Amino acid sequence: MKSDSGSNKMAALVVATGGSFLTPLMGSSMNIALPSIGQEFSMDAVLLSWVTTSYILATAVVLIPFGRLADIYGRKRIFTYGIWIYIVANILAAISPSGVVLISCRVLLGIGGAMIFGTGVAILTSVFPAGERGRVLGINIGAIYLGLSIGPFVGGFLTQHFGWRSIFLVNVPLGLIVAGAVLWKLKGEWAEAKGEKLDINGGIIYGLAIVALIYGLSLLPAIRGILLVAMGILGFSAFVKWEMRVKYPVLDIGLFRHNRLFALSNLAALFNYSGAFAAAFLLSLYLQYVKGLNPQDAGLILVCMPAVQCILAPLVGRLSDRIEPRIISSAGLALTSSALFSLSLLTETTTLRFIIPSLMLLGSGIALFASPNQNAIMSSVSKRSYGVASGTLATMRQIGMMFSMVTAMLMFTAYMGRVQITPEYYPLFLRSVKAAFVVFSGACFGGMVASLARGRMR
Repeated sequence: MKSDSGSNKMAALVVATGGSFLTPLMGSSMNIALPSIGQEFSMDAVLLSWVTTSYILATAVVLIPFGRLADIYGRKRIFTYGIWIYIVANILAAISPSGVVLISCRVLLGIGGAMIFGTGVAILTSVFPAGERGRVLGINIGAIYLGLSIGPFVGGFLTQHFGWRSIFLVNVPLGLIVAGAVLWKLKGEWAEAKGEKLDINGGIIYGLAIVALIYGLSLLPAIRGILLVAMGILGFSAFVKWEMRVKYPVLDIGLFRHNRLFALSNLAALFNYSGAFAAAFLLSLYLQYVKGLNPQDAGLILVCMPAVQCILAPLVGRLSDRIEPRIISSAGLALTSSALFSLSLLTETTTLRFIIPSLMLLGSGIALFASPNQNAIMSSVSKRSYGVASGTLATMRQIGMMFSMVTAMLMFTAYMGRVQITPEYYPLFLRSVKAAFVVFSGACFGGMVASLARGRMR
C-alpha cells in the first residue's frame, strides 16, 4: 500500500531527515573524542583511526544488500530495523571495557547506519515527485550537515564534562524519537521489487572484496597488505561477472554500463568523499595536539565547515531543480579541491584566521556538490531501483570515506610509524597531515573531471 498524501510527505521528510541527522551527529562527535578514547585505552594513532574506519567499513559492506532488501521487502521496514539496531549499538558502545570492544560496537553501529542511510533517501524519492526532489533532498542533506555542525561542539562539551561515553548515550533518546515517528506517523510501504529474490552469493562476494581491499590498504606497505589489496580487486572482478549472470542481481551492473549519468555521478561522489571526509579527523588531532586546544574549543572551530554546509545545502538543493546539477556540482568540487590544498600549508604557527576561512571554503564546496549530485543520481533510475540507487550512492560515500581514512592511516604509517602522538613526534605528524591534504585535493580535482563528463540530466 502507498500513501503519498501531504501529511505522509511531511512524515517521510521528518523520518528521513531525522535518520540522516543521527549518524553524522555521532560521527563528528566521535572525531573530537578520539584523543580521550586513545588515552583511556592506550591506542596508537593507527588503531585509534579504526574507531572511525570500522564504522565506515561495516556500513559499506552491507549498504547495497540492504538497499536491495528494501526494494524487495519494504523501505520503511528496513529503515525501522536499522533504527533499533542503532539504538542498541549505542548502549553497548557506551559501556565498552576496551578499545577492541568499542571497535566491535562501532561495526554494529555501521550496520544499523547502513539500514538507515540505504533507505531514507529512497523513501523520500518514492514519496516526492521529480519536481520536488531537489528541495527535499537538499533539506535531507541539510540535516546531515546540521548533525555534522553541532557534533563537534556537542562532542567536545560532552567529552570535557561527562566523558566520551556520554556521546553514545545522547544518541539513544534521539533514536527512540525517530523510531516513534516511523511507528505512529509514516503510513504505507514502498517495495517496487516485491517478489524478486535477494542475490545472497553476490552480497557475500561483494562484502569479502570490500573487507579485503580496505583492510589490505590499512596494512600497506607490508606484503600481507599488498596480497589483500590484490584479493580485493580480484573479488570485485568476480562480483561484477557474477552480477551480470544472475537474474536478480544485488547490484544491477547495467546501471553503470548503460547509464552514463548514474555512473559518473557516483564516481564524482566517490572522489568527493575520498578527498573531503578525513579533513575533520586530521584537523581535530592537529588542533588538540599541535595547537594545544581542549576538545570543546577544537569542536567550536570545526563547526565552521558543516555549519556552512547546513545553511547552503537546502538552498542549493532547490536550485538543482532549476539549474543543471552538473554545473553546480562541478563548481563545488573545484572549491573543495582548492580548500583542501590550502590546508596542506598548515604549520605549527598557522593561525586560526587562516584555518577558519579554509574550513568555510571547504564547507561551501561540499554543499554545492552534494544535493545536486544526489538529485541527479536518484532521478536517473526507475522506481524499482530507488533502494539500490540510494544504497549505491551511500556506498560510494562510505567507500570514499574509507579511502580517505586509509590515506590518513597510510600517511601516519609512512611518516610516524605505529606510535602514539606525543610532542617528540609532532613534526612527523604534521608532515603526514600536509601530505594527506595534497592527496585529498587531487582526489577532488578528479571528481570535478568526472562531474563535468557525465552529461546533462535534463
